Amino acid sequence: MDLARDRTWTPDEVARFLGVPKATLYQWRYLGIGPKASRVGRHLRYLPDDVIAWFREQQNAA
Repeated sequence: MDLARDRTWTPDEVARFLGVPKATLYQWRYLGIGPKASRVGRHLRYLPDDVIAWFREQQNAA
């Protein structure tokens, strides 16, 4: 699957990128500790730069 950075990512794409189950993303969102996401209508979407920035923050915190 093409994970182009010029469009928003779906939860499936973010889960694949991070190597975690999609349910983990939803749990992180509920707890307020995951990458920033927004609703587009009823769909959850992520900006690739936000996901990558969040991932880098996790690396620096470790």
